[in-house]
Amino acid sequence: MTLPGGSGARIGYARVSTPEQDISLQIDALERAGCSRIFQDVASGAKAERKGLDEALAYLRPGDTLVVWKIDRLGRSLAHLVAVVEDLRSRGIGFRSLTDPGMDTTTASGALIFHIFGALAAFERELIRERTKAGLAVAAARGRRGGRRPVVTAAVLKRAKALMHDKGLTVREAAGALKIGKTALYDALRAAEDEEQVKAAKTPPRKGRRAR
Repeated sequence: MTLPGGSGARIGYARVSTPEQDISLQIDALERAGCSRIFQDVASGAKAERKGLDEALAYLRPGDTLVVWKIDRLGRSLAHLVAVVEDLRSRGIGFRSLTDPGMDTTTASGALIFHIFGALAAFERELIRERTKAGLAVAAARGRRGGRRPVVTAAVLKRAKALMHDKGLTVREAAGALKIGKTALYDALRAAEDEEQVKAAKTPPRKGRRAR
């Protein structure tokens, strides 16, 4: 099996969730690990936009290795992490986490671990689909009896997002305004966000020339 990365440059990526957190610990560790360039972000785990990560992914070339201080600095969720690492692998780029033992796809054992991660992510997605189908069936049955709140459809989700964005409503307030369950709206927002993140991770970066 041909392993990605290992023959080129080590490129670092660091992230903190708030401006008050100190990113220097991560940067120092990445420099000691031999990273020739380090990209960084100050963003929450759930925030969709990460300019530094996007720039790092576009900068990497076949043979390079993307290095992070800790695995949760890269992925917003297991599905997003697997999508990013799989994209790197397909481009001949390795991935390594400095503080998570075995998280190094330039080694056979590390590559095996991420194969397992991929299987777990697929299993998680299947469980979510099954729970969603079961929930829809139960909600439909309850709807025929006329006693429970409806599920969150795409149209309802769009209206909820508009209420939160345009009028500044909280999730609880938006759910109340639309007469849907707060938990159901949270789940729908989280599922939509994960889907957008995975799609973004699978979008090929723009190719450009770079100077080492």
